[in-house]
Amino acid sequence: MPTTVEVDSTLTDRYQTTVPETVRRVLRLGKRDKLHYSIRPSGEVVLSRVATVPASDPVLDAFLAFLARDMAAHPEQLQALDAGLVSKLQSLVGGVEIDMDAALSADDE
Repeated sequence: MPTTVEVDSTLTDRYQTTVPETVRRVLRLGKRDKLHYSIRPSGEVVLSRVATVPASDPVLDAFLAFLARDMAAHPEQLQALDAGLVSKLQSLVGGVEIDMDAALSADDE
C-alpha cells in the first residue's frame, strides 16, 4: 500500500514559499519547472509538475528532413494537386472546426 508523505512549508510576507526538497525530489522538479495546482471542493490542494512539451518530435523532424532532401534531390517527382481533388477535400472538411491545441482522445469517437 503506498504511503502518504506529508511535509510543511511557510509563506513569506510576500506569499511565497520554498517547495520542500522531498516534494521536489518526488515530482522531479528542476529550476524553472512549472507547477499545477488542483483545488478540490474540500479545500484540498494537489500540486503536480506541469509536463513539459518537447519543442519538436524527433521522429517527425527526421521524416520532414527526409521529405525535404527527397524533394531537393528529385524535383521532377513533384506534382501539383489536381483542382478536382482540392475541391473534393474542401467539400469533406471545409466546415469542420479543429482545435489544434486539444488533446487527442479515443473517447471523442
